[in-house]
Amino acid sequence: MQDIIKKAGVLIEALPYIRRFKGATVVIKAGGSMMESRDIIGGIFEDIIFLSSVGIKPVLIHGGGSRINAEMKKAGLHPRFIDGLRVTDARTIRIVDEVLTETSADIAGHIEELGGNAKVLSGKKYGVIRAEKVQHKGKDIGFIGKVSSVDVRPIKKALESDSIPVISPVGRGKDGQAYNVNADLAAAEIAAALKAEKFVLITDTKGILMEESDEETLISTLRRKEAEGLIKRGIIQSGMIPKVKAAIAALNKGVAKTHIIDGRLDHAILLEIFTDKGIGTEIIR
Repeated sequence: MQDIIKKAGVLIEALPYIRRFKGATVVIKAGGSMMESRDIIGGIFEDIIFLSSVGIKPVLIHGGGSRINAEMKKAGLHPRFIDGLRVTDARTIRIVDEVLTETSADIAGHIEELGGNAKVLSGKKYGVIRAEKVQHKGKDIGFIGKVSSVDVRPIKKALESDSIPVISPVGRGKDGQAYNVNADLAAAEIAAALKAEKFVLITDTKGILMEESDEETLISTLRRKEAEGLIKRGIIQSGMIPKVKAAIAALNKGVAKTHIIDGRLDHAILLEIFTDKGIGTEIIR
């Protein structure tokens, strides 16, 4: 009986948040590493389906770096990176587009297996992300792009039909060329274009830590200026830097609140959004 009472208590705690965010858009970015564990990604999808079921509008953007690397090696290509950016020639961008579009289809299929509705809006075929070519430190590293604009119409159409949009970070240029876009920044631009209530970045770490090796130093809440200061001081390092910069970019463009959470924790999205304390780091204006 006590277990049943506890479950009721959890639902009562969640109720104000469900009421508050009903009808709101929540953009969720899951990294490629998350895609490799069916148990982890299954829990993430269950949370996303729950959001959709209670009237919240989730949008999922995903990566897929390890799959891309595997397909490149099959094709006899050696993945190369400069400052974390994938050198993307003509053969590589074809592989990137194909692999990420296939990954989107796999994700949509998994969501539907779990009882949800999903709509694939990935790749240059759908034109959700409009991109332009960029150079890195004055060097041409291939078909690397940045978001120039986002076509929200197909996303909103999917949401209106109670489907969960699934999007990969491949943009289309004015010339029809596909461009590989940083997934964190692409997700931030999509969140801004949709005027999302929340932008959630799912990682394989607990959140932002004052001491990288000590999870007990988790920072629950940061203002964006404080987050910028931690980057300058070297406390936020390596792979966390682009995620925090993406969160700040989303806030600067009108997103209400951003979250960095650990996808390895069961039901991390629900715990962050529907509980009083949350479980990761929220970055606010």
